[in-house]
Amino acid sequence: MSTSTTDARTAAPDGGSAPTPPRDGRRTPMTPSWRVQRERLTAGGFMAPAVLLVAVFLLAPFAWTVYRSFFGDTRTSPFSWFDNYTLFASDPALFRSIQNTLMWVAGTVLLPFVLGLAIACMTNASRFSRLARLCVVLPYALSGSAVAVVWNFMLTTDGAVNQVLMALNLDSLAHGWLLTWPGNSVVMILANAWQATGVAVILFLVGLQSIPPETLEAGALDGAGGWQQFRHIVLPQLRPVSIIVIGMSLVNGLKSFDLIWVLTQGGPGRATETLAVSMYNETFLELRPGAGAAIAVVLTVIVLAASWLYLRRQLDVKGE
Repeated sequence: MSTSTTDARTAAPDGGSAPTPPRDGRRTPMTPSWRVQRERLTAGGFMAPAVLLVAVFLLAPFAWTVYRSFFGDTRTSPFSWFDNYTLFASDPALFRSIQNTLMWVAGTVLLPFVLGLAIACMTNASRFSRLARLCVVLPYALSGSAVAVVWNFMLTTDGAVNQVLMALNLDSLAHGWLLTWPGNSVVMILANAWQATGVAVILFLVGLQSIPPETLEAGALDGAGGWQQFRHIVLPQLRPVSIIVIGMSLVNGLKSFDLIWVLTQGGPGRATETLAVSMYNETFLELRPGAGAAIAVVLTVIVLAASWLYLRRQLDVKGE
């Protein structure tokens, strides 16, 4: 009786004998779970070099920087806990550095976004759009140091800007553009916007050209004017591009260094330093690596936190 029951359980529907699984409970190599494991191992093998490079060149230096920020400014100095971080509350230069960093973030986010969107809309269907776009995008191909050299030629006391003002009998407006705060920070933010607007124009043009013309035609048929179409049709469909532009500008504003260093080196005094410039100055010029490491940690935390909060607020669950 038991033999017939076993045969009935192992018999195939077509009358043949079905393969019996191994008695030791092991799965054969062709089972779905084994295929899934093999795919995961293959994917992990391809990702391993990238993960290793990130760990070696990003995570390990950051971990060492965090470790170094808790020590003093010499190799033999003892563990100093949070003394390097208290400099933000006691050092006026670092407090001014935080002010300048906030100014840079506001300027480098607002100006490229507004100018890039306006130029993209004006040149999207213009007759001379290609030439206009080339003139705007060309500065983005330059390095920050090259842009600083160009603007230094214009903004020095005997530079091109003051020469033009004096030629127009506007001598009262001519002055040292890089010598007084906050005017020097403002003109450097303008110089940065001159370069950064190019990439914003490119991204917004891509977004504008991806908008279906049927939506604009439908809005026009419903009686929507130019401003209403821009506000209720164009802007909502440019949201993904706007997220990218603002995110890039936010990070670039927080880590601005090369243009500031070439134009003023953080001066006069330390009036135009941002956190990135203060980090370099404390580490390599003042020879205080502990303080420089603390500034680097604070700057990294600010960049990560600002980026995460912004993206979390702008992106929904589906990442649209």
